[in-house]
Amino acid sequence: MEAAYKESEKPERKGWRRDSSMPSLPEVHQSMRVPKKAGFFRKLLAFVGPGYLVAVGYMDPGNWATDLAGGSQFGYTLLSVILISNLMAILLQALAGRLGIVTGRDLAQACRDHYSKPVSFVLWVLCELAIAACDLAEVIGAAIALNLLFGIPLVYGVILTSVDVLLVLLLQKRGFRYIEAMVISLIAIITGCFIMELIFSRPDVAAVASGFIPRAEIVTNPAMLYIALGILGATVMPHNLYLHSSIVQTRKIEPTIEGKREAIKFATIDSSFALMLALFVNAAILILSAAAFHSAGREVAEIQDAYHLLGPMLGTGAASILFAVALLASGQNSTLTGTLAGQIVMEGFLNIRLTPWLRRLITRIIAIVPAVIVIGIYGDSGATDLLILSQVILSLQLSFAVIPLVKFTSDRKKMGELVTPKWMIVLSWFVAVLIAGLNAYLLYSTFFG
Repeated sequence: MEAAYKESEKPERKGWRRDSSMPSLPEVHQSMRVPKKAGFFRKLLAFVGPGYLVAVGYMDPGNWATDLAGGSQFGYTLLSVILISNLMAILLQALAGRLGIVTGRDLAQACRDHYSKPVSFVLWVLCELAIAACDLAEVIGAAIALNLLFGIPLVYGVILTSVDVLLVLLLQKRGFRYIEAMVISLIAIITGCFIMELIFSRPDVAAVASGFIPRAEIVTNPAMLYIALGILGATVMPHNLYLHSSIVQTRKIEPTIEGKREAIKFATIDSSFALMLALFVNAAILILSAAAFHSAGREVAEIQDAYHLLGPMLGTGAASILFAVALLASGQNSTLTGTLAGQIVMEGFLNIRLTPWLRRLITRIIAIVPAVIVIGIYGDSGATDLLILSQVILSLQLSFAVIPLVKFTSDRKKMGELVTPKWMIVLSWFVAVLIAGLNAYLLYSTFFG
């Protein structure tokens, strides 16, 4: 694939300091053709896929604890926070897709080109920490699901999750469409499980609808604000911005302004629809928690407690089983995209390549070692604390990905005619500043509150 990458296909330099020496994910770069003469829906189908890989990060196990706590403590009130967080995610992922399509660079490559070597190195280290933290949450989530379904001890469950490296390598060899198909299939399982959970829990439809309306109480109530900030911090995943800016380049589009404009449109539709599914899953977790636990006056923050209580409180053991199956699918799905994100970040920032199995092994070891140590010392209760810590680390890194993304896509020298529209620029900077402020407050509250 690298040999077939022609000089004429390299991204234009424009406002960048250097040409991009290699495409992002070269083994699958422009590997999927887009029909030139086809109707709207056939072209849209050709672009469907990357958005679902991105959506996985918005419904990973790291989100479950905050959604469960929010629903059990405050009922449906924090649904509005999930909605606002998801709208922010849709905006930021649209920018990431635009950056990759227009410039031919992923976010990591763009940072390496724009910033000095010391700054780029710091950004790389921070991003690697975020990916390791995210992988840690996925490892623990999958291990908890294996424990709940099959009684496998958490330590052994954590080690078993490393086997998924074989699945990733197999799918990569067969083609990128196979990875997309696997991810979409697992998302369908998660969605189906929660549709059944909502049927079992019979939530108050009117109360659910009113929960999507923001209330001043969320800001004035310190306990509610803290969980709301946790939901915000756990929703937008920094590594997803790097991932999306790369995988949109798997489509072979016309290298013209109109071709890129069309690609931006379809890629945005793809990611927006996929993220609406993520909104459904996150909202469903909170709704389930509110209907099952809040109405009974039970506060639940740990995933294991939710599993054990769901069956008795909803009157069917299937509720607990479906909950654990969805958690397992969520954890395994996230590991597929985590592998790609790690490869993109390392290659983009350092301009070096590692074989996929070695990159995956390094990422897995970084996640598995602390998980095994903490669980071995503190027992199963330490897994939840480690899950929360992983989300704090993700919050810390988020602004270091969002601000460069908004900066690059707002620069006409870098983006040319396809620079982000002014209204979108203003909204994006508002979101970037808001996220930075909220995450700073969340970190302060976590360590000093």
